[in-house]
Amino acid sequence: MLRDAVPRESHAGWRAPRKRRDPVDIIIQSNVGRMAELVPIRHGRMLQSAFAFLRGSAAVMAADLATTPTTGIRVQACGDCHLLNFGGFATPERNLFFDINDFDETLPAPWEWDLKRLCASLVVAGRHIALKEREAENTARAAAASYREHMREYARMRVLDVWYERVDAAKVLPTLPPEARERLMARIEKVRHRTVAEHDFPKLAEETGGSPRIRDNPPLIFHHPLQHGAGADAWRNDLLEKYRRSLQEDRRVLLDQYRFCDAAIKVVGVGSVGTMCAVLLFMGADNDPLFLQMKEARPSVLEPYAGASLHANAGERVVSGQRLMQAASDIFLGWTTGGREGRHYYFRQLRDMKLSAMIETMDAKTLKTYGNLCGRVLARAHARNGSAASIAGYLGSTDAFDEAVTEFAADYANQTELDHRAFATAIRDGRLQAMLQ
Repeated sequence: MLRDAVPRESHAGWRAPRKRRDPVDIIIQSNVGRMAELVPIRHGRMLQSAFAFLRGSAAVMAADLATTPTTGIRVQACGDCHLLNFGGFATPERNLFFDINDFDETLPAPWEWDLKRLCASLVVAGRHIALKEREAENTARAAAASYREHMREYARMRVLDVWYERVDAAKVLPTLPPEARERLMARIEKVRHRTVAEHDFPKLAEETGGSPRIRDNPPLIFHHPLQHGAGADAWRNDLLEKYRRSLQEDRRVLLDQYRFCDAAIKVVGVGSVGTMCAVLLFMGADNDPLFLQMKEARPSVLEPYAGASLHANAGERVVSGQRLMQAASDIFLGWTTGGREGRHYYFRQLRDMKLSAMIETMDAKTLKTYGNLCGRVLARAHARNGSAASIAGYLGSTDAFDEAVTEFAADYANQTELDHRAFATAIRDGRLQAMLQ
């Protein structure tokens, strides 16, 4: 039995291996191939807190998770499963659902890795907002228990019922404390009424010489010199045509109703800073804009430990993983290859009713409720892979695994704080450069 080979208690705690790699070295290696002028912004964002460091150091935790016990059951894993990679977004039917929303590192891998990173991120976040240690650990415990309990439910459900399962944002509201519920209701109403033409277009674009153009806001939004070099139009057209061919036929018909107008580099997130990420402006008519986000897709941080992706194009890896894990995905989700270096990219709509957690506004009860919700969504994403019965059988009906992972999360939060201090020392000593933006 799996529990004999890998006791649930064996997941408890974390102690750094004797030959653990220097986390700063891993971060330096992860900077290879990024835009050098943007790397200091990445470091500056990671420097702000241990939680920001955790967000930007998925490669560090991947190396650490690879040394921890696993059952050998593999799922389509998120790969960067921290609490801010969950949130609200619009389905093609324009309903607002809660789900995982970042898949840059997705890959088939042990299910334990996602859950352990989620739980560790909750403890680090709880400490970041000054919760008591017991309260911070309770958020991780809630996520682990929710994952276990919902996995048991999904194991009993019909295959198609699991596949159709969604978490409606409106159904999340009653589970929240009153103040948090009011804040979320206000944010939901705001994004529901937010239109690209009335809100995003005036903020991001301007008319230049009678043609719409993305507004520069350096160093976070800017036009790259390569956009105007020899052959730039040819390789951009080739990149867009390859992206177009990755779409379903009906989505191609939709995209063809827009004309490309402009593109600019747009710095996003923490872990993605320095990679080739851009915003593209298309117009269907004078007052009909469409913004697409193009993100560079690099090899998953899990690949050195879980094996290479089956997809030759890393953008296709991201898109395929997202479609496997999400209950509903962006209609413009697709991939391409382009540029002089043949980089891999994926596309999706920019923003599109997206809602992210604002942990600074949370109290202990709200963060615990949020952890419970993340555990539920992660269980559903993993269950779509067909492994619900095996995982549920291993987890069982007691809290043995919940307690073990909570202990791991607390210990790994300590490790994250140590790594963050080492990172800050490397910046202070000049080993790394940082810029606050």
